[in-house]
Amino acid sequence: MLEQSTIEAIARELADADREKSVIPRITARYPDATIEDSYAIQGVWRDQNIAAGRTLVGRKIGLTSKAMQAATGITEPDYGVMFDDTVYESGSVIPFDDFSNVRIEVELAFVLKTPLEGPNCSLFDVLRATEYVTPALEVLNSHIELEGRTIVDTISDNAAYGGMVLGGNPMRPDDIDLRWVGAMLYRNETIEETGLAGGVLGHPGMGVAWLANTFHQHGARLEAGEIILAGSFTRPMWVSKGDAVVCDYGRMGTITCRFQ
Repeated sequence: MLEQSTIEAIARELADADREKSVIPRITARYPDATIEDSYAIQGVWRDQNIAAGRTLVGRKIGLTSKAMQAATGITEPDYGVMFDDTVYESGSVIPFDDFSNVRIEVELAFVLKTPLEGPNCSLFDVLRATEYVTPALEVLNSHIELEGRTIVDTISDNAAYGGMVLGGNPMRPDDIDLRWVGAMLYRNETIEETGLAGGVLGHPGMGVAWLANTFHQHGARLEAGEIILAGSFTRPMWVSKGDAVVCDYGRMGTITCRFQ
């Protein structure tokens, strides 16, 4: 594993890149022996610094849970990151494009928990019982590490490339709809760019939440009531440019809109 001083130095680099909207060289190019444990340690230092600075953690994002995303990134195992209150947008928001780097959009469902959720044997049924409602969500990707040749170690270190999320549509209780069959059509400037079904996320989007609860248990932690959990994208990421209008139609679960300015 990396020395603690190296972990803290990389976390500072990523914090600087976030402030400057810049990109740093791949961690794995400089430290080829860096492990997944190192990457979560880097993320943890960055997270704790943000909390100490007054930001409020509101949930977690899960990434790389679908074949579509794994094929798009070349990374074949899930990861997770943290979400702060100042990264949450309502449908219809105008989002400052220059606040992000390598801006892309992913189509997801968000689970809002009414009770805590923990492993080690958390199942899909446990997730559904613990969920107050599920709502459409778009994730805004924000990458501060060069994309070419990036590995899961690089992605996790960079808070799993999370930048923000847009919530909207028609939130529903998990027993009111078969979440596997929630479909979405993602438009950029009135042109359909991506479509998909939520069942592409591990067979059921709730399985991503179960995976996260079981993973957290290995570190003596759990998901708390009130947290928002992004279950993972069921489409490939869509690149956006300054001035683009984004619409995502989830059918029965409603529509999300946003614009980047």
